Amino acid sequence: MIDTDELTKRNAGFADGGSFADLKLMPSGSLAVIGCVDPRVDPSDVLGLKLGEAAVIRNVGGRVTPETLRTLEMLSKVVQARTGGPRPGDVHYAVLHHTDCGITDLAAFPELLAGYFEVPAGDLPAEAVTDPVAAVRVDVDVLKQKLPTGVFVSGLVYDVATGLIDVVVPPARVEA
Repeated sequence: MIDTDELTKRNAGFADGGSFADLKLMPSGSLAVIGCVDPRVDPSDVLGLKLGEAAVIRNVGGRVTPETLRTLEMLSKVVQARTGGPRPGDVHYAVLHHTDCGITDLAAFPELLAGYFEVPAGDLPAEAVTDPVAAVRVDVDVLKQKLPTGVFVSGLVYDVATGLIDVVVPPARVEA
C-alpha cells in the first residue's frame, strides 16, 4: 500500500525539483484531455505532456457524460473569471479512450450505465460502451454539439498492449 508517509516523501522530491514554479492556471498548450481513470492510461504519460501543459479530466471510460459537460462549463467560467473572456487562441479538446477498458465490464449493469450517461437503459447501445473506437466517435460528436464554435476536437484510442495511440477523429474545428 502507498501510504501518506510514502506520498509525503515522493512529494518532497517533486517540490525539490521546482518544476511547478511559475506555472499558470491556464494550460500552456491550450489542451484539455478527457481520459479514463485506468492507472495504465495516465494521459500526461501516454501523450508525453509536461506539468502545466494541459488540463486533464478523468472518469470511468474517459467518457463525455453530462457530468463531464458540466465540468467543462465550470472550467470555462474559471477561464472567464481569470481572463475576462473566453480563452484566446486555439483550444483543443482531445478525447482519449483505450483498449481493454474496464467500462466494457459494466455492460452487464445497464441500470448503472444508464445513470452514468443519464439516458434510459434502452438508449445505451448508442453509447458504444464495448467498442472504444465507436465510443470515441460518439463522444467527439457530443462535444461538437456542445462546445462553442471555433475550438478543435479530436478523438484518440490508446492501445494498452502496444503503448501507441490511434487518431480516430483528427482535430477539426467545431462549426456553427
